[in-house]
Amino acid sequence: MIKIKKLISFLVIVLVAVYVYFNYKPVLKRIMMFFEPPKPVIKEGNSYTKNRDYLFVKHTDTYVPYKYNDLLDIYYSALDQGWEEFTFYCPKEYESCIDDVGAISNDDILLSIINNYVHPFNSYSEIKTVYDDTGEVTIKINHIYNYEDIEKINYKIDDLFNINTNSYMSDRDKILKLHDYIINNTIYDVERADNKDSAYDSARMNGLLFEGYGICSAYADIMATILFRLGIDNIKVTSKNHVWNAININDSWLHLDATWDDPVTSSGTQTLSHDYFLISTDRLRELDKEEHGEHDFNNQYYLYF
Repeated sequence: MIKIKKLISFLVIVLVAVYVYFNYKPVLKRIMMFFEPPKPVIKEGNSYTKNRDYLFVKHTDTYVPYKYNDLLDIYYSALDQGWEEFTFYCPKEYESCIDDVGAISNDDILLSIINNYVHPFNSYSEIKTVYDDTGEVTIKINHIYNYEDIEKINYKIDDLFNINTNSYMSDRDKILKLHDYIINNTIYDVERADNKDSAYDSARMNGLLFEGYGICSAYADIMATILFRLGIDNIKVTSKNHVWNAININDSWLHLDATWDDPVTSSGTQTLSHDYFLISTDRLRELDKEEHGEHDFNNQYYLYF
């Protein structure tokens, strides 16, 4: 009987040793996370980082969440820095942290709203969150524009500024001149907008700048990039089926919709409009009632208007 007990004890020790051997990293991680989570590794942001605070999301320096809004700020800040991957840790004081991470990471609308607050070059085409019950959370980001895209677009925007602006012009005049140039030299891609096959890369700035065709996402991205160049704070605003720009001028937020200033006509002729150029929210809502209702944005995400 004693030999059997010793044999059982030996087998238990062996099994525990085998388990620890093959699972030592998760076990050690759980032990470490119980006492004190590791500090996140924070790298420098890139040239397109805003580091701005908004009413809906704010820049964070610590990347340690203690409530739901802290998580939103971490997602915004990680995107704003232009990182491709970032790991942070839920502290034990925040008991619902992992549940909240799961809710945010599965909310495509919320993530796309946060995406609207960063420079187009730092915005994502795909974002994935990996997490486990230890509280470790990793955000993985694929960007819409790669290095080659950004270099090519920046050269083109340099040309647009050199051709259309000068140092004597006001910022408003520069915005107007570049707005008009974009509209006069592009066509709205109706095929892509109708979810049909299109020959153009019209959902991105590439199609608008180099192929002459774009849809609202490309118009909004190019205007956001131009405004960033001018040092003017701006975000993108989305409704159910549309996106445009909002611009902070003298502490007032105004709307600019280059897509709707480039209307599609039944004859196919090119038309330039200024109906949606730097207008108030009240005026935007008036136009929306008269025409199409595509500017019906959710004030929960845009608290400035």
